[in-house]
Amino acid sequence: MRIISLNAWGGRLHEALIAYVRQADPDVLCLQEVLRAANADRGWSLYRDAGLELPQRVDLFREIGDALPGHDAFFCPTSRGELFDGDAAIVAEFGLATFVRKSHSIIAQALDFVHGSFSADGWGEHPRPRNAHCIRLFSHEHARAVTIAHMHGLRDPAGKGDTAEREKQALALAGLIGRIWPGDEGLVVCGDFNLLPDSATFKVLARLGLSDLVTGNGLVDTRTSYYPKQGRFADYMLVTPEVKVAQFEVVKAPEVSDHRALLLDLK
Repeated sequence: MRIISLNAWGGRLHEALIAYVRQADPDVLCLQEVLRAANADRGWSLYRDAGLELPQRVDLFREIGDALPGHDAFFCPTSRGELFDGDAAIVAEFGLATFVRKSHSIIAQALDFVHGSFSADGWGEHPRPRNAHCIRLFSHEHARAVTIAHMHGLRDPAGKGDTAEREKQALALAGLIGRIWPGDEGLVVCGDFNLLPDSATFKVLARLGLSDLVTGNGLVDTRTSYYPKQGRFADYMLVTPEVKVAQFEVVKAPEVSDHRALLLDLK
């Protein structure tokens, strides 16, 4: 089973992203920073905030779904706001997306907010709402189940250090996982956590038996050349001892975002 986690960056490297998703062909694809605009044409739009303009794919969720026709698709919004095509406003949703190969049975799932609540009228104040999605899959090929959760951690303009809100977020994530994971089978937790490697969040997750594959393999960079800042940690993938790792890679090429994809193959 192949699991990929990636902050999709709103699809800013659209062609490379779509090509990579098709080529990598994951069983489970966990994406953060995905947009959906059900009533809009596909294509480019602009996100505007305090003088900042960022190009975004207005319905990246549908485009990824088209690239993975053999997968069930789940969209998990955190907020609903406006993008722009020139002066014309486009109402869109922002959040997580999870794609699961249809040959796997989804036998349980949970979705909830780990910070804040759904913002229905605008993107929300910083730090903006964040959620997590947890699924339990049964692999018929291997006759066993595995639980997978991913999260987009809150972004604090003050930095990636620990805060009271991040502590609450970690406890909320652990609680969400506890609703689904039975505790005696493999658990994978991944995503763009927006945290430093010494965060207390990892102590909370360690209580579930989770250890991080990024720092555990001595890796120090989960960002691509499109991210010019210091502080190269953001994305993590954690596993319990029941997970048998055949391959783990922080993908350097192709670059499909300002984040590197995390790729995990299970034995």
